[in-house]
Amino acid sequence: MPKFIVKGGKALQGEIKVSGSKNAALPIICAALLTKEKSRLSNIPDIADIHSMIKIVQSLGAEVTFENHTLTIDPRNLKNTGIDNELIKKMRASILILGALIPRFGEVKMAFPGGCVLGKRSVDAHTHAFRQLGTKILADKNHLHLKANHLKGATIILPELSVTATENAIMASVLAESKTEIRLAATEPHVQDLCHFLKKMGAKISGIGTNILSIEGVKALKGATYSIIGDYLEAGTFAIAAVATEGNVKISGFHTEDLDSFWQKLEELGAKFTLGKDYVEIHPSANFNNIKNLRTAVYPSFATDLQAPFTVLLTKANGVSKIFETLFEGRLNYIFELEKMGAHIEFLNPHQALIIGPSHLKGIPISSCDIRAGAAMVIAALIADGEVEISNINYIDRGYENFEEKLSSLGADIHRID
Repeated sequence: MPKFIVKGGKALQGEIKVSGSKNAALPIICAALLTKEKSRLSNIPDIADIHSMIKIVQSLGAEVTFENHTLTIDPRNLKNTGIDNELIKKMRASILILGALIPRFGEVKMAFPGGCVLGKRSVDAHTHAFRQLGTKILADKNHLHLKANHLKGATIILPELSVTATENAIMASVLAESKTEIRLAATEPHVQDLCHFLKKMGAKISGIGTNILSIEGVKALKGATYSIIGDYLEAGTFAIAAVATEGNVKISGFHTEDLDSFWQKLEELGAKFTLGKDYVEIHPSANFNNIKNLRTAVYPSFATDLQAPFTVLLTKANGVSKIFETLFEGRLNYIFELEKMGAHIEFLNPHQALIIGPSHLKGIPISSCDIRAGAAMVIAALIADGEVEISNINYIDRGYENFEEKLSSLGADIHRID
């Protein structure tokens, strides 16, 4: 497996533009299957998860071309064939294929989705939404097997603010008979981007960006040309890297208002930065305050995907900071890697930990636990003394496009080895 070799101690300098949002692109690729017409999607990130989703839709008969961050998908010859279990198990987002295939074929059978090891991630919110629309969930220990003779609009009260369950419910509802109301819907920017794409296809959706979505079913959708939003999570990751290395970096290509809770925490930390509409410039700063409570929650609260990178930053803060991960019990596994590097951390329980700073991190071999923890390990390496070898970087490749190349362009000493 490939690894990163990183030599820390260099302040990042320069400008970068973030890639398109992975979390928006994946459901939108699935949504393009809801029509028999061709769609053209631009600003698609060239990352492993996108290629995995392309293989899934190709296995179903869709014709796909992907070049220069533009993906063209022609689903005219889509067939309800079985999907390779190995493709499904590569990522959690493969569950989004349900919302595309149920309206097209009325039946889907697929393996349970895989992905990062972030604790138990139930599919109950998904099956609940499909049941409300008239879908039967057939008993099967090894597969998700859904069947619907007729999708009919309904009031869906989701049991949790699940992003992918919301996206599946939206896709299944746009072609259902009559009106659907999705309550307790997730409001993340990528959920909103899916809604905007579907509206370009001819869907009737109102309440976008709120927890109550109203959808009036239509008989058919058309193909559309659409540009994916910039990845605000990638922007946050690079902002943390710039702050941690005491660098000066301008990051552009995303909506800064998508990170309001993140900017608030950077201010609380004492970081210096300038915000524009679609960019942030990080200014050098060296003395950081502790954060009394870094608590993750659903959007627009602090994103769980930025918790691990931000925790690395807290090792430089003066005093005790508390992190509280409310969403995934496996999200704090990376802390053991930070402790190996010399971070002073008290692990309270699977959801909470105290970061006692400042700590000086040392260069040792470490490993990536998931996509965001992998990025966090790279940031830790950038501020460590000596050389750091990071293994399991296949996780990073799933979520970040040309991560080491972008960092190198900012002056980081990082390279990949096989």
